[in-house]
Amino acid sequence: MKKILILLMILPTIVLAGCSKKSDVKVSEPDMSTSNFLNSSNYGDYSTQNKLLYKFVTNKMLTKEGIYTNYKETKNQSNVATGHEMLSESSGLWLEYLVYTKQYKKFREFYKQTKNTFDQGDQFSYRYDPNTKKKSNVNATLDDLRIIRSLQMYAQATKSSKYKKEAATRFAKLKSGSIPNGKLVDFYDTKAKKSSSTGSLAYYDFKTLKYFESTSSKEKKYYKKQLKVVQNGYLGDAFPLYSSSYDWGQGSYSSKDLNTSEALETVLHLSEVGKVKKVTLNWLERQVKQRKLYNTYTINGSVVDKDQSTGSYALAAMIFANAKNEKMYKYTMKIMWSSQVTDDSSPIYGALGVKHLKQAYSFNNLYGLIASKY
Repeated sequence: MKKILILLMILPTIVLAGCSKKSDVKVSEPDMSTSNFLNSSNYGDYSTQNKLLYKFVTNKMLTKEGIYTNYKETKNQSNVATGHEMLSESSGLWLEYLVYTKQYKKFREFYKQTKNTFDQGDQFSYRYDPNTKKKSNVNATLDDLRIIRSLQMYAQATKSSKYKKEAATRFAKLKSGSIPNGKLVDFYDTKAKKSSSTGSLAYYDFKTLKYFESTSSKEKKYYKKQLKVVQNGYLGDAFPLYSSSYDWGQGSYSSKDLNTSEALETVLHLSEVGKVKKVTLNWLERQVKQRKLYNTYTINGSVVDKDQSTGSYALAAMIFANAKNEKMYKYTMKIMWSSQVTDDSSPIYGALGVKHLKQAYSFNNLYGLIASKY
């Protein structure tokens, strides 16, 4: 079997479109049931592997400011976070995991730290460099939604009215720049005071959007439109995934190659609201069984990059769990765990990583932790 490699998520470069962001926001707390925010299948017991992975993350990746993007320190790059830079993506995933594992005090402490590191008032910067103490001027809408989801998960689990209000307030603030009039886009630039014109379909966190957009008939229409935008990005039964992004200005979908982890995040979000297609699940099952869940495809389904990502297998496992396919969940988790470093002399012992390169990315390791709790 080809060694499973890691994949680093890249924030796409997008043309900015004018958008004035307002500081005054109206906060409406949803009344609808939130019971599905904490659902889990309990299909597998991965306590042994999970214990090693958790220890690696807390001892080697977690800091007072956030979580390293990669265990291995590398030279910084302008277009992508590397090495010991930090992403709000990682913080959101870690916050979710802390709720799943009922570590409520640590959740409160880490959320406070997350705000100290990434908060820009109405949104969270997507990227922070601990060496220069600088954070990016832009957010990544999915990362904000993930943090907001974790706040609501905590509020539900602990019956906290304080955190329920915090979640609703953060969503209300996020909307003006990143979801103006229901049009979800990739980011808002706090310096240029403009929003991007396109939205990655992976960024449509439908479970979170559905909940927070349930407060009025207008908001509910926004949600239906968002769902339609993603569903209309379907590439067809021959290659049953979705386009990478939608341009609100042009009214068109991207024809760029698909980053598989991002493509599977799109499918995961659909699966969380019961909108995943059977043909998509069948395709995913075939790829997993053949150990051919490759990193990059063209929109026609041709393979571009035959390397594979541990994070993709974690996402696939979560999708199977949502589809109540226990057999495929366990099968996929077995593949995911095969990338765990079990040599206790290695500096990345316990990580989902590449031993000889001493590389372990936060995306893979954090999604691995969350998948193990599904």
